[in-house]
Amino acid sequence: MKKKKSLFKKFLYSQKVAPYVFIAPFVITFLLFFAYSIVSMVIMSFQHVAGPNTTFNGLENYKILTNTVFIKSLKNSIFYTIVSCALMIPIPMVLAIMLNSRQMRLKTTFRSILFIPALTSVVVVGVVFRLMFGELEGSFMNQLIAQFGMEPIIWLRKPGTVWLALFLICLWRWTGVNMMYYLSGLQQIPEDLYESATVDGANSLQKFRYVTLPLLKPTTVYVLTISIFGGMAMFSESFILFNGNKSPNNVGTTLVGMLYRMGFEQNQIGIASAIGVIFLVIVLLINAVQLIVNGFFKKEER
Repeated sequence: MKKKKSLFKKFLYSQKVAPYVFIAPFVITFLLFFAYSIVSMVIMSFQHVAGPNTTFNGLENYKILTNTVFIKSLKNSIFYTIVSCALMIPIPMVLAIMLNSRQMRLKTTFRSILFIPALTSVVVVGVVFRLMFGELEGSFMNQLIAQFGMEPIIWLRKPGTVWLALFLICLWRWTGVNMMYYLSGLQQIPEDLYESATVDGANSLQKFRYVTLPLLKPTTVYVLTISIFGGMAMFSESFILFNGNKSPNNVGTTLVGMLYRMGFEQNQIGIASAIGVIFLVIVLLINAVQLIVNGFFKKEER
């Protein structure tokens, strides 16, 4: 008995076993809640699912690719992703550079103010923005444009103004998060490089172009990667803004919104799974392309 205990203790405290023990919770969680779900989704995308009863129907569910609402939701998701990435990379980068400057005062205060929106519930954000972009003359945005002599606008019924609301929500919620990533990246850049550039006669713009931008590339690629996924996966903001998954003429319907509609509103689990597979493939392809373009799969030269 003592021998068994000593063997178990030796096994438990083994340096070879310890790393596997530490990563075991992650591996188990990944296998149960991610890998298993992905495999199940792929299988169900080739089935007609009716409760516990499933029948194989081949590529029938993938006919959703020809559906006009699906095509519109895909275009909406891609458009939202492109514009949100165009906004959520340069703006947080500039703010981070300002907050990292020695001349900047009250740095901690401004960091906190800019980060607080990320801690706010998406439900609260959606309700507040729905009231701001209300149809009544007394809504915030209609009062604002009234100062310039403009008539009230029905903001959430026109494509242009709907996208304005969604992009403002995106900026308000996530600028602070991306700014913190860039702040972390900026603080890893040695001050000696800037001093050397100053000695060489470089001005502020040249320092930014030849020192800051190249050394922030890993941070930028990371921010771009999560922004692509976040943009393609956008759903909650649209759902709360329109008080449901029913925007006028599907102007705010996204790929995940279409998945929700098929799976939860119409109980067509097989089609919803097919949309999930399409979503996964698109996001993986986009991110793989941008990582290849940015040289993240190239072997380092020794």
